Amino acid sequence: MEQDTKAIETLAEWLADARSAVAFTGAGISTESGIEDFRSSGGFWTRHQPVWFEDFISDPESRRRFWRQRREMIPGMLAAQPNAGHRALAQLEQAGRIRGVITQNIDELHQRAGSQRVLEVHGTAMKVHCLSCDKRWPSGEIQARLEAGEEEFICDACDGLLKSMTVSFGQTLPAAVMMEAMQWARESDVFISLGASLIVYPAASIPELANRHRAKLVIINREPTPMDGIADLVINRAIGETMSAVMVAMEERR
Repeated sequence: MEQDTKAIETLAEWLADARSAVAFTGAGISTESGIEDFRSSGGFWTRHQPVWFEDFISDPESRRRFWRQRREMIPGMLAAQPNAGHRALAQLEQAGRIRGVITQNIDELHQRAGSQRVLEVHGTAMKVHCLSCDKRWPSGEIQARLEAGEEEFICDACDGLLKSMTVSFGQTLPAAVMMEAMQWARESDVFISLGASLIVYPAASIPELANRHRAKLVIINREPTPMDGIADLVINRAIGETMSAVMVAMEERR
């Protein structure tokens, strides 16, 4: 406990003195809001075979399977609420203590907590768009149609295929988002990874880049990660309680 207290005080000090701190989040921050970790044992991708992007484009049955999976997936995301970790990051951004959040998550909980600058490297499940003309729909509207029995979704503006705005297996990550995320990493002096396993590439290359450019690398995760050995600070605790304690420590420094 004393070691945890010292680590929290150290992180509070680094954030207070930072010129360009950046947060990087993975599934662990969302699981604290009740959203399952897709890749963990028993997670969504252990129960379902992922639909690859090429198959989605070319095969009607693969598209129907994609939408059936989404019908199961989305209600939990729509019902989830931001937790103390999300709220702390939003407050840090509003106070000018972090530049923004780079997230691998697709649930938009950061935005719902109040974060304004969020780079979604894996896209978002909270919107559906046309792959041809980019017309967009909110997830709740498409979910209602799914639950009413629809299995094929065609754009009413151009007859293109609709798909959630997530990055599917085999689909390229959004280049502009990745370029901006890498710029944030290169320019950061404190880089905090929260709830990320740091094994999913190319997203995991972003904290590595920050480390190579001399940022203080902080890892907050319940389990060890492959980057613990290069981190300047590792905290193996729940994110919500850790960041709440950091916020208190920062307030006490004033």
